[in-house]
Amino acid sequence: MNVKQRNRSRNTKRNVRWKRSFLSPIPWKKIEAEGLYCDYSLLFDKEEADHLFNQLEEEVEYFTGDKAKLQVYGRSYGVPRKQATYGDEGLMYSFSGVHLMAKPWTSTLERIRDAVTRATGHTFNFVLINRYNDGHDHIGEHRDDERELDPACPIASVSLGAARDFIFRHKDARTGSSKRQIEPVKLELAHGSLLLMNYPTNTYWYHSLPVRKKGQNATHQPHFQTHSEKQTENWL
Repeated sequence: MNVKQRNRSRNTKRNVRWKRSFLSPIPWKKIEAEGLYCDYSLLFDKEEADHLFNQLEEEVEYFTGDKAKLQVYGRSYGVPRKQATYGDEGLMYSFSGVHLMAKPWTSTLERIRDAVTRATGHTFNFVLINRYNDGHDHIGEHRDDERELDPACPIASVSLGAARDFIFRHKDARTGSSKRQIEPVKLELAHGSLLLMNYPTNTYWYHSLPVRKKGQNATHQPHFQTHSEKQTENWL
């Protein structure tokens, strides 16, 4: 068997694995608290997750310059991670004074999106990708409440690379307005995993991916979303 035949054989086996994963239901773990409804599962085995990670390293073009900064009270701050946005034509993601137009889907992002759709039954038209270079890169507590998002649709987060902690904290626990003690919810996002944040989780709970001092390897996290309206560059 020559090199081309071996490569063709590998690609055929990989495509068979994708079709098999689409047809086979995956086991879900329920994560629930007061107003928090999430589902968690391993969507890809290690071999496929490794392949997807490497493909994203090659394909994804992350923002640089002003688009890689946040605007807070008129001041610019660097983002402690890399970010990119892809999706259907005309979609935009806006947060902290930054407006990011979606680039056209790459083939790998389409494959991951389709796998998520088959696993969850939900369709998505946009993806925000965060790349954490190591354990020092992070994202602080926030809610995904941008006006473009359809609040009734879940957000599906895929993790590829080094495992990272993911923490939910109830909005009342942050402000101290509740007399009840509401404990945070913490989980570890494994390589190849899928976390589905269902409504109304994002209404009541903030989430973060904190610094992990021992983390030395990179992590890609595509967050698949559903946007309810389209914008254009003239909107800026």
